[in-house]
Amino acid sequence: MKFFFLEGACIMGKLGNYLVILFISGFMLHESDAFSKWVLELGDNFADLHTDGGYWLVKFYTPWCGYCKRMEPIWGHVVQTLKNTHIRIGRIDCSTFPNIAQKFGITKYPTIKIIKGDEQHTFQGDKDTEQIVNFALRMSGPAVEHITRPESLTNIKNMNQLFFMYVGERQGALWNTFNDVANKMQAHAFYYSTSANIAKKHIYLNDTPAVFVHKENSQYFYTVGEGNEIEEVHHLNASMHKWMNEERFETFMKITEGNIEEVLQTNKYIVLVVVEENKLQEIPKEMLEFRNMVESVIRKDRDKYHSSFQFGWTSNLELANSFAMETISLPYLMVLNSTTLHHHIPEDEPLVMTVEAIELFLERVYNQTAPVYGGNDFAVRLYRAYFRAKTTLVDRYRGNPVLTIVLLGLPTSFLSFILYSCICSDILDAEEEDEDLHEKRE
Repeated sequence: MKFFFLEGACIMGKLGNYLVILFISGFMLHESDAFSKWVLELGDNFADLHTDGGYWLVKFYTPWCGYCKRMEPIWGHVVQTLKNTHIRIGRIDCSTFPNIAQKFGITKYPTIKIIKGDEQHTFQGDKDTEQIVNFALRMSGPAVEHITRPESLTNIKNMNQLFFMYVGERQGALWNTFNDVANKMQAHAFYYSTSANIAKKHIYLNDTPAVFVHKENSQYFYTVGEGNEIEEVHHLNASMHKWMNEERFETFMKITEGNIEEVLQTNKYIVLVVVEENKLQEIPKEMLEFRNMVESVIRKDRDKYHSSFQFGWTSNLELANSFAMETISLPYLMVLNSTTLHHHIPEDEPLVMTVEAIELFLERVYNQTAPVYGGNDFAVRLYRAYFRAKTTLVDRYRGNPVLTIVLLGLPTSFLSFILYSCICSDILDAEEEDEDLHEKRE
């Protein structure tokens, strides 16, 4: 499902962004010289280089892109982390080499891809160092890494990463399905396999083969489901794919514009707490207490809620306003239907809600008795685009009214001049024709 209004701001917002970027681009620098020696400046030659069989992590950018410039420190840390690996790192200026950008299907900047021969995978998610590095390491190795030593599994667990693991002999329907789904979802998580002897030193196993996800220092096992034999490969594949797609997120995650598209693919209800967060990642006490109270609901009764609800929080007010299609007050609680984009809000103010009130609200949402707002039909999408355009313009004006007036005035004046020239040209031509006709009559 494409949440279209998250791809960028409206046309007016984009125009403003581009003009600001053009205004400041002369004062921005490229990656630090300390990292540039590890990054290859690629161009049209990459059309041949990428077919040599090695792995390439490539950033596609343009000099005028503000997002690209803000990402430069992160990219520098990525380079520093991966410089001694088998992954080669490069970047391509798409304004200089548009043919390469077109060849690799680049439509927005910056775009990060891992490329090997004819295979290419685009990074999706928040552009932070850890996620980009993990993406590169996952995609430059086997889909399923086999663990042969107990200490290796200990090290993996100590990294506090979410991962999926198959335990048992690497054969049979369950292994084939696990391996197949891991190949399809390699970009999203780490996948491992190991023997029962090694696994039993770390977790309790009833039987093998088995598949589990490790997250937040706990293991949750995959079950085929009642009424289906394990030999039914088609059902097993669909069932495991659905399970992994749901389990690849933390129980109570931070939701951002970088990962919202992925979260919506769970087809769950998204329980979203909206709070304020400063640059030091500090949350006001009352808002933090409310967020923690909502989190306690899923922590206390995961079995009840996890199959239908994905819990999370955000400090991105613009993202939350886009869902609600109004300017919300904080803290805020909503439940978003990831399939229809309808949303639900409780009748009580968040700060006076109790755990019991939250549970009752979620029960009403699940039973479809809670009031419904929004949606994804044409009229709602149109209003959502209008609301986002309006709020973007208002926020820009509040931040810098003079610059906003200039940004709006320039294109408006330019369009007015074009219209004036066209209209006046027609009038002048008509007057000349009248004069010629009058002279002929005389």
